Amino acid sequence: MHDINDLERRGIPGVFVATVEFADAAVGQSKALGLDVAHVLTEHPIQDRTDDEMVAIADQAIDALLGSLTGPG
Repeated sequence: MHDINDLERRGIPGVFVATVEFADAAVGQSKALGLDVAHVLTEHPIQDRTDDEMVAIADQAIDALLGSLTGPG
């Protein structure tokens, strides 16, 4: 999260990506750090996924990731 904050402060847009398991922690840390950055949540867990499973997770997240960077439209 610190990395996304650093990028945003430099004018480089970024998106924080985490699994749904860490949604509450991400919101809490964002508030504690005073951050308002775009984020996308993926399914959990990531560890021990096959390459094909990771590609499927990425395919499911790509529209939300691009939308967070480019905005509506």
